[in-house]
Amino acid sequence: MLLWKRVHFHNASGLLTRFLPRRSQHHCSADADAVVVTRDLPNRNWRLPLRFCVWVALKFESLVDQHSRNEVSCTLATKEWCSLYWDALQLLKKSGIFVSSESVRALIRTYSYMDLAEEAIQCFDRMSEFNCEPDAHAYNTILKVVLKKDLFVLAFSLYNVMLRSNSLPDDHTYTLLIGGFCKIGNFNAALEMLDDMSKRGVLPDVKTYTAIIYGLCQWKKVDEAFRLFNTMKENGCLPTLRCYNVLIDGFCMNGRTDEALSLLSLLRKDGFALNLQSYRSLINSFIHAKRYSEAYVWYTKMFKRGIVPDVTLYAIMIRGLSEEGRVGEAAKMLDEMIGMGLVPDAYCYNALIKGFCDIGRLDQARSLQLEVSKDEQFHNAYTYTILICGMCRNGMVGEAREIFNQMEKLGCLPSVVTFSALMHGLCKAHRIEEAHLLLHEMEIGRSPSLFFRLSQGSDRVFDSVSLQKKVEQMCEAGEVLNAYKLLKQLAGSGVVPNIITYNILINGFCKTGNINAAIKLFKELQLKGISPDSITYGTLVDGLYRANREDDAFKIREHMLKHGCQPGLSNSNAHMSWLNKKGKVSMAFNLYFEYLKSLPRWDNDSINVLENHFIRGNVKEVIRGLLEMDFKCRDFNLAPYTILITGFCMAKKVDEALAIFSVLGEFNININPTSCVHLIDILCEEGKLDDAVNIFLYTLEKGFMLRPRICTKLLKCLLLSIDKKDYAIDLVDRMQSNGYCLNSHQYDKAMENGYESGCLLHFQDEPKVQGIGMLSCNIWLEH
Repeated sequence: MLLWKRVHFHNASGLLTRFLPRRSQHHCSADADAVVVTRDLPNRNWRLPLRFCVWVALKFESLVDQHSRNEVSCTLATKEWCSLYWDALQLLKKSGIFVSSESVRALIRTYSYMDLAEEAIQCFDRMSEFNCEPDAHAYNTILKVVLKKDLFVLAFSLYNVMLRSNSLPDDHTYTLLIGGFCKIGNFNAALEMLDDMSKRGVLPDVKTYTAIIYGLCQWKKVDEAFRLFNTMKENGCLPTLRCYNVLIDGFCMNGRTDEALSLLSLLRKDGFALNLQSYRSLINSFIHAKRYSEAYVWYTKMFKRGIVPDVTLYAIMIRGLSEEGRVGEAAKMLDEMIGMGLVPDAYCYNALIKGFCDIGRLDQARSLQLEVSKDEQFHNAYTYTILICGMCRNGMVGEAREIFNQMEKLGCLPSVVTFSALMHGLCKAHRIEEAHLLLHEMEIGRSPSLFFRLSQGSDRVFDSVSLQKKVEQMCEAGEVLNAYKLLKQLAGSGVVPNIITYNILINGFCKTGNINAAIKLFKELQLKGISPDSITYGTLVDGLYRANREDDAFKIREHMLKHGCQPGLSNSNAHMSWLNKKGKVSMAFNLYFEYLKSLPRWDNDSINVLENHFIRGNVKEVIRGLLEMDFKCRDFNLAPYTILITGFCMAKKVDEALAIFSVLGEFNININPTSCVHLIDILCEEGKLDDAVNIFLYTLEKGFMLRPRICTKLLKCLLLSIDKKDYAIDLVDRMQSNGYCLNSHQYDKAMENGYESGCLLHFQDEPKVQGIGMLSCNIWLEH
């Protein structure tokens, strides 16, 4: 046994000596009980350690300060001490001394400190052996354990059991559970629990509010988080620096860095100064936004204020340099942090490995991974995922599969991201069936028999409602440990695919034309309790249109709206694009209006006015109104406008297409080359050559390089026109000066033919002119 390790024996003796002199007569009697319980033990060497355990069991509730309780947990934090503590509890029971809920909680707390969740839950389960019921403190301790393991079903089941017992939840209980609800995105339940607190006379404190603010920020509901922050202040609950940091980090995570910066004045006004966490959030946000120079400015500011970066901040900076392509500087920063005595973690190395992969230096990436993987702590699934992504991106799918197969041999289990990365690579390589088999391998995992039982048997638990009910029944029956084991088995039976995984595979099936397989997979994921997102619907819509199944595409859209998933812009764009190809541009426009009405920041009355303008044919007014609302809501996206330009061109409604082009120009918005090609094409067909030339000159001004087909078509139309030949010669000159590469011999011939045909136009008959004009169009544009 390791009971006699000096450090633990010394700690126990020291704690016993330190606490006992300060105790009252009541507390001294407890020590006397400890002496009585242990005095008859045959081995004297056991008495003091066991006496310490008995004393802790009797007096743990009297240790009111957190530091003392932490010292006790630290001292007991070996399996041998925990085993001895169980012996102490049994001795107390045998001696007829009451064992309280706090006595057992001391051990639960120690198991939690050691990250031994199963032992902690078993300890909680066995409280009934000592005829003691768990109090609020005991429930809080075990709730903290299960929430740390993300076992939300078990946590909420325990809470329901708690309500039916004599233990009333306190502010800490609510804060823990609110944090749990927020973590899974159930904010209605979190806010209901906040109301329930008030009804029960438990006032929320800053920790409770911070838990909800944190959850809202994690789920991209930053505006709601900020409103709650202001409500908290109005209710007289003053924010802490941690609360400010959570809100700053929330704005930063959602790409709203400038709004995060505006919070700094409030922070200083409340008497706080930026700390390392504040700087970390801001610098990370700048790097995510690719505002690298500003990130380095704030990094320098931090140093000037005497704040030393930690490993996490170094990892952020290394990632920023690597993303910017400055991998050499990133490697130097890694050396710098080692020189400061900091030990780089897996995130630092992963950032550098990803940097090498991004610039195509896969050998160096693999070499660095092999070097750091000698240390067991760096066997990190994300490292392998980075390499797999890099190899798939470079067409090395076979090598990626080989690395994937090595992972489990090395004791590194692939995550859902790893599976998704390889599946994406296989789909890109048109190995779609292999990707589909990988999905099954992912789900079955390491326990095929368990997977089969859970998915096929009478004890089916893929239904979240039945799972919640089953776990709650087990908790009520005092089988908390068995409930925990069931949930852990379910989690360990395989890697649960997420919606991203399914989207990759659905997209693969759609791209290969197997739309029925994509729809089957779409139905499967819903049966497994996974909700499709806007990307799932958009991918299916695109696939159905490609398969010429327009009616089914609209059924998918109806399904999406029925299930509360608002169509995103990409989904609406997909519908609009395919409707345009069928000449249904009015329907596409109406679909866009529907999408805009679903946006919370848009005014539906204004959209209705614009719809009426569209019905009356006032396209310019419609586009102008849409752009004004776009900029007012800070929600501008060029894609819908280019789709509408293309649609009007395909429907041969040239005036409407030009109207959109014109209004976009008024707002100084650049049109993309594709829209310009469609416009030039239809304008040439409609004989509106002046407008076609103006569009082409626009492309030259913007530096666009168009394909030879459209350039040749425009020049041909100009040369065949009675009064536009000089335009063609002028355009050829401009094209060459703007970087178009023309064959010099044919360019000279074209110029010569152009001038000749120009002269002949004045004197010769039409057929001969046409012949010379056709000859002059044989210009080869090389680019």
